[in-house]
Amino acid sequence: MDEHLFLVTYDIRDVKRWRRVFRLMKGYGEWLQLSVFQCRLSRRRHAEMLEMLDGAINGKVDALLVIDLGPADRIKPRVVSLGEKFEPVAREPTIV
Repeated sequence: MDEHLFLVTYDIRDVKRWRRVFRLMKGYGEWLQLSVFQCRLSRRRHAEMLEMLDGAINGKVDALLVIDLGPADRIKPRVVSLGEKFEPVAREPTIV
């Protein structure tokens, strides 16, 4: 499977929309910090996530970044982590 590792971070101005985005992101990746997730996604899941997020935010006042870190099976993120240990998302089977 051709998956990429993504870092998703967002600044949502409304608490209700923030909660909706947070719940949505929990279905696509691992929560790292308040508004930061790491996701291991196929092209299809990536496109699905973007469509869902686009419908959940207010594009006039909210900001959301999706950073493609590269092919998940060939990338070893170099991260400096202070405090709680950082673990990259591992490949797991997806049941559809």
